[in-house]
Amino acid sequence: MASASGRPQFITSTGNHSFSNAPLIQNNEDQIVVPDRKSWKNIFAYMGPGFLVSIAYIDPGNFETDLQAGAQYKYGLLWIILVASCAALIIQSLAAKLGVVTGKHLAEHFRMEYPKVPNFILWVLAEISIVACDIPEVIGTAFALNMLFKIPVWCGVLLTGLSTLMLLALQQYGVRKLEFLIAFLVFTIAACFFGELGYAKPVASEVLDGLFVPQLKGNGATGLAISLLGAMVMPHNLFLHSALVLSRKIPRSVRGIKEACRFYIIESAFALMVAFLINISVISVSGAVCNSTSLSPQDQASCQNLDLNEASFLLRNVLGSWSSKLFAIALLASGQSSTITGTYAGQYVMQGFLDLRLTPWVRNFLTRCLAIIPSLIVALIGGSAGAGKLIIIASMILSFELPFALVPLLKFTSSKTKMGPYANSTAVAAVTWMIGSLIMGINIYYLVTGFIKLLLNSHLKLGAKVFCGILGFSGIAVYLAGILYLVIRKNKEASHILALTSAESRQSDNGQGDASMHGLPREDIVSMQLPQRTPADLD
Repeated sequence: MASASGRPQFITSTGNHSFSNAPLIQNNEDQIVVPDRKSWKNIFAYMGPGFLVSIAYIDPGNFETDLQAGAQYKYGLLWIILVASCAALIIQSLAAKLGVVTGKHLAEHFRMEYPKVPNFILWVLAEISIVACDIPEVIGTAFALNMLFKIPVWCGVLLTGLSTLMLLALQQYGVRKLEFLIAFLVFTIAACFFGELGYAKPVASEVLDGLFVPQLKGNGATGLAISLLGAMVMPHNLFLHSALVLSRKIPRSVRGIKEACRFYIIESAFALMVAFLINISVISVSGAVCNSTSLSPQDQASCQNLDLNEASFLLRNVLGSWSSKLFAIALLASGQSSTITGTYAGQYVMQGFLDLRLTPWVRNFLTRCLAIIPSLIVALIGGSAGAGKLIIIASMILSFELPFALVPLLKFTSSKTKMGPYANSTAVAAVTWMIGSLIMGINIYYLVTGFIKLLLNSHLKLGAKVFCGILGFSGIAVYLAGILYLVIRKNKEASHILALTSAESRQSDNGQGDASMHGLPREDIVSMQLPQRTPADLD
């Protein structure tokens, strides 16, 4: 497509036109075109992906860890949320920039860059992270149904599969309307928890102290801090964000690319700020309620092992029934919106790594089964308390898997081979690598010290301890070797840069440009979740 001046405006990735770049359907009605003009009003065309991404920061897994952080350490871990939110904004902006500049999302770069065996292993890890993210969504929705309609948790776990299929029906209306739906759900969650703050009335000075004074006091604080971090910065979110930005048709120029990257940062910052305030509200409500001097012995016992289900009864007893209902509505909105974004991420991961797509309901059914089976078993055997512990385990799995998505993202966006003149500056690269190294260092420290404590406190015989120690440390060595491989391996595959250089712009204006470079970008991303149509339907 060309503008009125004849100058080409848009571009896709080049090379052979494989199935990965073919649209799932030929439907251009839902594409979002960014005007080729210099105006702050362009930001409205970019609004949307940040809210879909922000859902991962306020899903039931976050609420579970937030509630426990507030109950056990009052406001002492609020600073973790602040640090994680700032790190999340930087990391998510890199994911968006990768998609904008190269016209390919992160999973596609994995397939391009890594040999078949490492690519397959990384795909398996990405799928595990999506299942680990889906487990809190399943359990959270089940808890919400229990709070609102007294449905048993195990039965609610089964019902979440049906609710997902109903939500998939909404996706036929296109990505833009879906973005509005998710934004509405995000603000619904925010309204519910801001209402909770009105009930709980935490002390503002203590909240600010916990927010800006780093501390890790008490047994288990490090583990819970890692869970908070894992629940905030999720590996599947990097794949998701880098793909969602491809749904926009941006001006094919240096100015257009810079504007897109800048506006995506602003849009993500706004969405993540809302998510940040929601997380602060959850911890503050939990900290205020569980550390109140007027709690009954029964409520104090509930605070010792606070999960999503117990939180409902605690809020009802302490703050009133309306507080409990608000919490349940927020939890239901969180679980269902997270389901939608998880389905999107799963589609992009499978398409990117394997050049393979499944119809949305098949893909979602498989992911849901993998999440529902362990959730159902734990709910039946351990009840709501066991299901709550499963959420914490899933969050920690996400934290340990993060390096396998984060390290390649940092390398790709810092590489001139991939990004050309849009590669990260030395300062940005240094900051992002410091963030990545800190996350990986905390994970490795907790993994090693936790395993040593487990061995020392176990009742196994000496021979069994030695065997388990060898097995465990071998696993840790493999984990470290995998990270080291990603760090030291040099990028080999170059990317086609989206923006034209000045010389190329002049050449295209003279009618000498390569026509194969002037196509529209990634209709397959826009239409990823829409129903398949046959050629007869299109006619």
